[in-house]
Amino acid sequence: MNRTFAGRVLAVLFFCFCSFGAAAQTGYTQTKNPIVLVHGLLGFDSVLGVYDYWYGIGGELKSGGAKVYTASVSASNYSEVRGEQLIRDLDNLRAVTGKQKFNLIGHSHGGPTIRYVASVRPDLVASVTVLGSPNTGAPMADLLSTTLPPGSAGRTFLAGFVNALSAFLGGLSGNTDPQNALGALASLSTSGSNSFNSRHPQGKPTSSCGSGANLVNGVRYYSLSGTSVLTNIFDVSDPLMGAGSLVFGFEQNDGLVGRCSSHWGTVLRDDYSWNHLDEVNQFLGLRGLFSSSPSSVLRAQANRLKTLGL
Repeated sequence: MNRTFAGRVLAVLFFCFCSFGAAAQTGYTQTKNPIVLVHGLLGFDSVLGVYDYWYGIGGELKSGGAKVYTASVSASNYSEVRGEQLIRDLDNLRAVTGKQKFNLIGHSHGGPTIRYVASVRPDLVASVTVLGSPNTGAPMADLLSTTLPPGSAGRTFLAGFVNALSAFLGGLSGNTDPQNALGALASLSTSGSNSFNSRHPQGKPTSSCGSGANLVNGVRYYSLSGTSVLTNIFDVSDPLMGAGSLVFGFEQNDGLVGRCSSHWGTVLRDDYSWNHLDEVNQFLGLRGLFSSSPSSVLRAQANRLKTLGL
């Protein structure tokens, strides 16, 4: 009898513990303003509705109560053009949801894209979180601009190929926005980024590898990134990241973006064991065995925004 009673007590305690844990997670990511995920260069929202750019991340955020939308803008174009496309979509979301502001999270070229929106339409934005974004330019863009000068056959071929690939990805994801590979190249170069930053400086670091203002015009600014390159031998995209890292020399990078270039606003962390694609859980969620989960990191960011009333 005593053993039976003790067993029942333990069962009730275990049930209560599990219920408390589930309750503690309920609403963990339930921000006041919806979260909008914005893809980078050669990105998409979802291919044929079955494979997401933000692989598994949207679902994880939603599981904690967040309202999450994935933007669909040009796979390749100027930062400003992509930003205007995003403004169009946010205005539409305003009309549909009744929400006035949004928490924007942008990966890679999605970073400058959402920064543009926050700069010219702060009334639409509650917070900006840039993830692995080349805020001061991407060395690969500089290399391509130098080795393939304007008017060269190589530049024409590359632009045609990237435009075709961008249009193909757009077709698979239902996006009909125009593509402009050379526009993207110009925006992502060091000179293009510096020019962009002079026009849209909100959150700009006060030193070459430091942090910037967290709150500008009512918008909170955050950044985070990785500094690993070859992270999983089963990831078919790792060789591409390895090749991209060669242009950085001894500078820490994620394969496409330097550690300091990723800084903007409050730097949450800049040395996750991720490469550029790991940051959005690609490819198929493969990453380093002991690396942090991008989904968990962005859940924590959503909770941070929730705590701030955003």
